[in-house]
Amino acid sequence: IHESIGHPTELDRALGFEANYAGTSFIYPPEEVIGKLKLGPEFMQFVGNRTEFGGCATTGWDDEGVPAESWPIIKDGIFVDYQTTRDQVGLISDYTGIERSHGCAYGQDWESMPFQRMPNVSMLPGEEGFTQEDVIASTERGILVEGRGSYSIDQQRYNIQFGGQVFWEIRNGRKYQMLRDLAYVGRTPEFWNSLDVIGGSGTYYLGASFGDAKGQPMQVNAVSHGCPIALFRDIDIINTA
Repeated sequence: IHESIGHPTELDRALGFEANYAGTSFIYPPEEVIGKLKLGPEFMQFVGNRTEFGGCATTGWDDEGVPAESWPIIKDGIFVDYQTTRDQVGLISDYTGIERSHGCAYGQDWESMPFQRMPNVSMLPGEEGFTQEDVIASTERGILVEGRGSYSIDQQRYNIQFGGQVFWEIRNGRKYQMLRDLAYVGRTPEFWNSLDVIGGSGTYYLGASFGDAKGQPMQVNAVSHGCPIALFRDIDIINTA
């Protein structure tokens, strides 16, 4: 989520204002992608949320005095909005119809200039209420990836490779054995469009990245990402040993 949805939906990256530190974004130009770019199935919903309880990027107001809020970034699988600050929102208001900043200005301390930083970005759980056991039982052959591991991304967040902390081989709807030294690879749009099942609210987990760096001079912030259990079909897996 952090690298493939969070960073590429930062408006400054999409417009090329931020490039030297970790690149730009494949989600551009705004007039061609807002309300048009299909990033997932119809049941996939992503929000930017500076109000989520327990979130590392949760606040009352941003560093420009904008009240915190939650807003859709991906709605029904379609990209609909970026992360914005006061000086950015007018650049895309003709396409979004939104004239108020989403409150994403942040400076790491009193002597740092606030600029656009990532809010809590999360995928919402499904309405069907599937449990982890339901999702595993629906999988004839697959791999369950838990936790955060290694990662590799290109300069536009288009090509991706991610690992994990714990891996389980799934056979005939059950955990079969633990695995090691693997990662999943793909291109961001194809990866998220391969999403087939998501769990209900009981599987939702809010994790965090405590050292997200951006800008020159570099600033660091903390941000959280929530997600239910999710099943992806036909994903390429590689051996990293």
